[in-house]
Amino acid sequence: MTEAPEDLVFEFDLVVADADIDMLGHASNIAFVRWIQDVAMAHSAAVGLGFEVYQRIGAVFVVVRQQIDYLRPALRGDVVQARTWLSNVGAAKCERSSHLLRKSDGQMLAKALTTWGFIDMASGRPTRIPQDVRVAFKGYIH
Repeated sequence: MTEAPEDLVFEFDLVVADADIDMLGHASNIAFVRWIQDVAMAHSAAVGLGFEVYQRIGAVFVVVRQQIDYLRPALRGDVVQARTWLSNVGAAKCERSSHLLRKSDGQMLAKALTTWGFIDMASGRPTRIPQDVRVAFKGYIH
């Protein structure tokens, strides 16, 4: 999981809510997974690829593999900066790197590498990523 140049990173802030807290008093692993998906979806929408666009295309990205390194806990009320970029793009899949940082002190909370497969919505089978989708994300590929 490499660092991307600042100009290739999409950023999205969130606040750790009561519903994110587990029985140990910190954000659950499920919350971290959701935040990684949320920043990816926000990034996609920010480049003009909201879910309605994927519906028109008839294909969409889905998670096929995810590796997360949990480094520090996130606590109720923490503001978390979710950062993401594309680290590799293939014919029918891409790898997206994500970092979750606590804004108050800049501490890295988690790092993730997610493989997203591009699938045909009707068949559920892999399909090539269209050129217009590649162009939309071009400025975020490291």
